[in-house]
Amino acid sequence: MIQSKKNFLSILALNILSFVLSFIFYFCISIKQLYALSHDWVGVPISEYGEQLWDRKSLKRNKDGSVRILSKFIPKTKSEITQDILYTMDINCFEKSFRDVDVFTDEGNSRLNNLADWQDPNGDKLILGVIGQVCSID
Repeated sequence: MIQSKKNFLSILALNILSFVLSFIFYFCISIKQLYALSHDWVGVPISEYGEQLWDRKSLKRNKDGSVRILSKFIPKTKSEITQDILYTMDINCFEKSFRDVDVFTDEGNSRLNNLADWQDPNGDKLILGVIGQVCSID
């Protein structure tokens, strides 16, 4: 009788522990999804190379007066070489220049370069579209 009572209590304790751990796990995942950063993608006119989007919610002003945004390039045709690329870009609205401080591909490759040089868009319609839209918000 005492042995069966101990077995019952150990099984009950194991079930309660499993339930509590499952509840905690589920709660943590729900919180993470709740506070996940959502994007507000804004598109610029499409070019013959593809589409460029920038995230309105990522817009932040840097100490030097430039603006930092998250941008996404979606090539017109996808292959192993061409794939969606995420850029963290700084934009200098006064000089209409930009620099890519981080580049991230679908495969998880990332290149962070906070000391990147400022570049002229050199007529690139997609980059000029991003610069024009971002700088008109200021």
